[in-house]
Amino acid sequence: MKKKVGLIVNPIAGMGGRVGLKGTDGIETVKKALELGAVPLAPRRAKEALEKLVDLKETIELITYPYDMGKEEARECGFDPTVMGNIQRGQTTPEDTKRAARDMWKEGVDLLIFVGGDGTARDICDAIDARLPVVGIPAGVKIHSAVYATNPAIGGELARSFLLGEITELREAEVMDIDEEAFRQGRLSAKLYGYLLVPYREEFLQNLKVAQESEAGALDGIAERIIEIMEDEPDYIYLIGPGTTTRPIMEKLGLPYTLLGVDAVYQGKLVGKDLNEAQILELIEGKKARIVVTVIGGQGYIFGRGNQQLSPEVIKRVGRENIFVVAPKSKILALEKKPLLVDTGDREVEEMLSGYMKIINGYREEMYYKVAAGVKQ
Repeated sequence: MKKKVGLIVNPIAGMGGRVGLKGTDGIETVKKALELGAVPLAPRRAKEALEKLVDLKETIELITYPYDMGKEEARECGFDPTVMGNIQRGQTTPEDTKRAARDMWKEGVDLLIFVGGDGTARDICDAIDARLPVVGIPAGVKIHSAVYATNPAIGGELARSFLLGEITELREAEVMDIDEEAFRQGRLSAKLYGYLLVPYREEFLQNLKVAQESEAGALDGIAERIIEIMEDEPDYIYLIGPGTTTRPIMEKLGLPYTLLGVDAVYQGKLVGKDLNEAQILELIEGKKARIVVTVIGGQGYIFGRGNQQLSPEVIKRVGRENIFVVAPKSKILALEKKPLLVDTGDREVEEMLSGYMKIINGYREEMYYKVAAGVKQ
């Protein structure tokens, strides 16, 4: 008897990231993202996951929703899916996601694969709670929840291993979300919405993002060191990534900053605030540039979570040698020897970033630490 696998794609998930909108909750935000040139990312990420299941297509029944909520992605990967429900093409809503999840639960799917961000996970949780196993494929801007695989391909592998019976353990994983409007204004307000049931294999799943208190001295030392580098090599544009670890850099420079966005500094002056991908590329065109990013506490990501403005194209233009990763030692030690992670959606960039990178831990304090492409090793 064929196993039933549900597939739900939130086609607008992640569209706001590279254009600096920090999410796509709400119709007006989606419109603004499109006006700024945003392109859908979720369909491609869905296909990356489905490709891992192609050789099982004779043994599973793939059940999905119309158009780009799953049908198109499934067919492009060679599946002949069972299509349920009705939606208005190009205008999907959270209610569509919830209805799809309820329909698939009633249909008795053995596993539900969904593609999106924290808002999508919240909608799935609202609809079905922890009634059936799910695998989250990361495609959103804000991904704080622990229900997501470390990247789309790994998500496909996780689903495959569960369907083949290689993974039998299920665990409840946290579904988190934040207030996007507060997020855009630089306030991080996270909320636990509930739990979803996930096939468990530690190295396949990202950790729940946690806030970590770091020593003030370490943060102060990091800021001093970065400013010293800026003064010694003033011909670079410095792209300062989001986070409380990078904030002291801007504070010491006496410059306004965007806590959850990307700002640019040149020769001690602010030359760009809360930039999106296109603005960054325009700003650094023909110029030397560097990126300063920190590590997401508890997860270990340096690219691909909350800083999608620093896109693969931006990273390529800047170059690996011009990326500065800053983090107190406490944040690195909390990873318990798991590598730092990148999930950019661009294999070439991820391979370029893999290997050992220097981490600035304080003033004249450095360590080298392994970076991997979305896989905990």
